[in-house]
Amino acid sequence: MILKRALSTIAAASAIAAAASVAVIAAAFALYALLATYLVPAGAAAIVAALAALLALLGALILLHKPAPTPLKESDGLSARAIDFARARPVIAIGAALALGLVAFRNPKLVTAAVTAFLAGKSAPKS
Repeated sequence: MILKRALSTIAAASAIAAAASVAVIAAAFALYALLATYLVPAGAAAIVAALAALLALLGALILLHKPAPTPLKESDGLSARAIDFARARPVIAIGAALALGLVAFRNPKLVTAAVTAFLAGKSAPKS
């Protein structure tokens, strides 16, 4: 069930990416056709290429922008640090979550043992 949903999500994302690619190419060709009526074909192609490069540069700047790190307090627990890490590095966090999910899917006894040990540690009397 989970694997089927994940594959469906991946297929949907691929379809959206393909549709967006077709739309960008069609828009670039329409811009070229518009500019070719006023300029020589080489000039129109150069303008379209320059606009595509500017769009790619803008996308790269947006993707590489990192938010300012928030200083952690000593009272922040492991969950707060994990959330801050996921916000700062979402791609790594998604990869780690997928790897953990794969381990849990392949070996549920390991997950059961880890959860049992974690809960036993929480309920142990403090001295």
